Amino acid sequence: MDVPLWLALIVIGWLGVKLVRPPWWLVAVLLLGGYLIAHSFLGPAVGTAVK
Repeated sequence: MDVPLWLALIVIGWLGVKLVRPPWWLVAVLLLGGYLIAHSFLGPAVGTAVK
């Protein structure tokens, strides 16, 4: 069964929020920070480190 990456990330994120119960501001900061880092000069460095 092939599951799209975006769907898997949404399901894993939803389960993480439901099970761990982090504060919503922390979730927002992580999402916004990840978006901003991915679109900055650090994006290629982070991409290389993750691979």
